[in-house]
Amino acid sequence: MLNRKKPEIVDAIVVGLGANGGTAVKVLAEAGLKVVGFDRGPWLRPLEHYSGDELKFVNRDYMWPDPKMFPRTVRYDENAVAERFPFSPLPQMVGGGTNHWAGWVPRPRESDFMMRSLHGDIEGASLADWPFRYEHLEPYLTKVEWAFGVSGIAGADKYEPHRSKGYPSPPLRPTQYGKRFYDACNKMGINAFPIPHAMVTNKHNGRDPFNQTSFWNQYGDPSGARSNTLTSFIPEAVATGNLEVRAECFVQSVKLGRDGKATGVIYIDPDGNEVEQDARVVILTLGAIESARLMLMSKSPRFPDGLANGSGLVGKNATFHEYLFAVGLFDKDIDEPLNGFAGNYISGGSLEFYETDESRGHIGGSIISASQTCHPINWVFPGRPTWGEALKDADRNYYNYAMKIGLILHDLPVESNRVDLDPTVKDAFGLPVARITHSPHRNDIAMGKWQVDKNVEILEAAGARKTVPVYLDKMTGNTCHQHGTARMGADPAKSVLNEWGQAHEVDNLFVLDGSGFPTATGVNPTLTMMANAWRCSEYIAEVYSKGREERLVLSNSMR
Repeated sequence: MLNRKKPEIVDAIVVGLGANGGTAVKVLAEAGLKVVGFDRGPWLRPLEHYSGDELKFVNRDYMWPDPKMFPRTVRYDENAVAERFPFSPLPQMVGGGTNHWAGWVPRPRESDFMMRSLHGDIEGASLADWPFRYEHLEPYLTKVEWAFGVSGIAGADKYEPHRSKGYPSPPLRPTQYGKRFYDACNKMGINAFPIPHAMVTNKHNGRDPFNQTSFWNQYGDPSGARSNTLTSFIPEAVATGNLEVRAECFVQSVKLGRDGKATGVIYIDPDGNEVEQDARVVILTLGAIESARLMLMSKSPRFPDGLANGSGLVGKNATFHEYLFAVGLFDKDIDEPLNGFAGNYISGGSLEFYETDESRGHIGGSIISASQTCHPINWVFPGRPTWGEALKDADRNYYNYAMKIGLILHDLPVESNRVDLDPTVKDAFGLPVARITHSPHRNDIAMGKWQVDKNVEILEAAGARKTVPVYLDKMTGNTCHQHGTARMGADPAKSVLNEWGQAHEVDNLFVLDGSGFPTATGVNPTLTMMANAWRCSEYIAEVYSKGREERLVLSNSMR
């Protein structure tokens, strides 16, 4: 390994160019800051590299981290030995998770920002309020929806909080299984609506709509209709002349100066050379697992337990959601086919059961959504035979006659649920991999069971002849949602970051992914993450980089 000449210092480094890093580089570059963006993976070209090839994208892990080169380990008991498992994988490439996602982007609720104020201390959990409120984030939710491209109907969700503007694109048309869901919800008095999607259905910012297929979840989209920072925010940032993208570069540590400020990063370039890049600001946007890992690996005499980790909280309070669901099976000799391959993966959802109703036996709630059962080869049917005539009969009878109603579990933060460094397992560079320790809180189990059972009721009202519930057993990371490992807060003893995603102990270090979430919320987190990344990047460009400081003080009415 060679040491190359150190490049010139830049205004900002952004490590990880997914949803949040892509947002950060856009805001910073358009504000005139000189930025270098790093990503471990390649810079792909959608028209050349993406398609609807199921084997390529689902079975051969085309976009996913190689589990032999970049493993993770997980354990479900403090005393257990962690085992290798691809827990919460994200595509490691320019564009990150926006390359593979289904793209549902509902807004958070006002209650999400003040769970501790609403519910107090919950035994076994570590609830905390956010250091800002929905009203502070709302303008940035709107900015992302319009700049990125989101389809939906303002007001269709009767529980939606204030929004300053509608959606730039009309919603996706309902699928056959979506119509079943809407009919059932109407019978039961449940408010159902088209879930907002990061998809354009009209001409938007030079992008054209296309004939939707349900197989874009887990696949790269070659058309550009699905919103992806690879094809939107990052090219826009490059066009300013202020962003340099360094793909296939692995950042292995953040450097710290004698004054306690981050001075830059050390990375391995595509040729295997070790290179230092200095910057006035360092921003981490690798996702809550890898951002925590990088901070824990960046040890120094000042921070022997990891960068900005004087509180000991880096990696702790990790939340991951979990996708739970119920499958409904229909009769091919009686019912109309659902044709799950047509339309879009998600079609119709509800937040009817989102807010706390203590009669259900838990606090909080989750978004629910109707979907097909995925891919022709890898479709979701719990109990599906695995071989021979029985497998063929099950596929003939049910593939076109199955749907599911899922939920995004609003799991509670628990301090001992965490990411740390595995003491024995190393990655391809010889560095310790992330080890996840997690045990569900009893509220998670109760919420998951209650909502799955309600989803069964909706499926039965939709005409399903048989239902198969899937409850929470343990966290598998199947949503690829990650939060909480460097939580935001006002008190440096109880949090890692302040309200701007700025480390309490290293003031030019910002972490602008889901790591900062004090609580998980019960909706898909990407829109909230991107809006917060925009908000904090704007603060960096307009306030911090000009030598000023601002603090957000919540009024008593907001507490």
